[in-house]
Amino acid sequence: MASTYLNKTFSTTGNRQKFTLSMWFKRGIVPVGNQSGTERMLFNAYQDSSNQDQIWLQSNGTINYVRNNANAVTPSQVLRDPAAWYHVVFAGDTTQGSNADRLKVYINGTQAPIGQQDTITQGSNFGAINNAQLSTFGRRNGSNDWYFDGSMANIEMVDGQQYGPEYFGSTDTATGIWKPGGSSAISDYGTNGYRLKMDTTSPGADTSGKGNTFTPSGTPTLLQGSPSNVYANLNPLDNKFSTDAVFSNGNTYVAAGGAGNGRFYSTLGMVSGKYYCEIKNVSGSGGTPLFAVTGTSNYALSGSGSPLSSQLYDYALYNGNVYNNDATVGGTWGTPSDGNIIGIAINLDNEQGGLNKLYFSINGVWQNGADPSNLTSVTGVVGITKPENMTGNGVGAYFFACGDDNSFAERRFATNFGEGFFQTTAAGTEADDNGQGLFAYDVPAGFYALNTKNLEAYG
Repeated sequence: MASTYLNKTFSTTGNRQKFTLSMWFKRGIVPVGNQSGTERMLFNAYQDSSNQDQIWLQSNGTINYVRNNANAVTPSQVLRDPAAWYHVVFAGDTTQGSNADRLKVYINGTQAPIGQQDTITQGSNFGAINNAQLSTFGRRNGSNDWYFDGSMANIEMVDGQQYGPEYFGSTDTATGIWKPGGSSAISDYGTNGYRLKMDTTSPGADTSGKGNTFTPSGTPTLLQGSPSNVYANLNPLDNKFSTDAVFSNGNTYVAAGGAGNGRFYSTLGMVSGKYYCEIKNVSGSGGTPLFAVTGTSNYALSGSGSPLSSQLYDYALYNGNVYNNDATVGGTWGTPSDGNIIGIAINLDNEQGGLNKLYFSINGVWQNGADPSNLTSVTGVVGITKPENMTGNGVGAYFFACGDDNSFAERRFATNFGEGFFQTTAAGTEADDNGQGLFAYDVPAGFYALNTKNLEAYG
């Protein structure tokens, strides 16, 4: 999270001509176009401003390696997906005869196409990698800025070897997706090598056997998600109307000003299964906060009328009412206040009169007398169109959503799709029936956090 980082000052010089750095990350702030102010540092080995190695995300969405203030290599691939964990490997060996082989980059198991590659003199040293200097993950040293605001995992440095991605990841034979866990073993990480542990008790601890533990600065927010199990978050790229919304905390929190109605959607959609999320109505002024599932991201929430209920597949706990297509569905509903946590449970497996089921809670109390875990009950149920029956603007999947009904409203929402936090505050200790996710309130029996493992199992 922003303003936290891992750092270590090495006391011994290792091999300064050969290294392999492997890491997984899920980005936070996502640039739209060539948006300034979105530069984020992943790694910085630093002696001084003229002797350093920097790996950072640029404002155009590419990743860049800078050695001693020269752009050593910049892959042309754009990394903007806010839902994705990316695996990057930088493998250097300046003794190689060809300049193209002296610094290779792999993204998700494949050697990346290069947009720019400057000459690295054969036999030269890298800037500060494996030197007796400071190394940092998540911040630019010297100026002490460009804090990384996303998530990191599976960080490994091999001192003295240039390895390919097969040492750190492999292709899942069932899905074809690149995943953690290499098919080749690393026998020795070298003098300044490390394999960093990222858990709740000892973030930055080295498990390579070399004792090169990094120290966290600040308190890292240790989330439930990982490269092997991706949790949903809000999608900053799917933000049609709000022009001043600011996303943070790994895109789980959004602060929307008065420039356009704010409508914000989960990155993962649902076509079958039963899922649960919590959205905290943090604060705001003007308009009315809205909480919903919507049958299409982006276009289901129109530019006029009640934003989360003006088209076919929008349902919202809205000012004490629930709406569908601008019509009240009826029932007894509380009115959310600032600080309240709204629970949303969607059942896309069981049906009532040809419709699927939707439920809302306020601070753990299910509204309209509902009990989502009672799959045969019709009490308190909002009937929603089954995904396969969607027409018009529907895309055949539902998304969790939140927003406001007024272009002058200023609203702040903290979402928890199971990662376990509202901003940097722990949400609670309630997990789903699979033991996944952490929530403030009890997850209804048979409902699950919105992550890729649950989608694969139940979606």
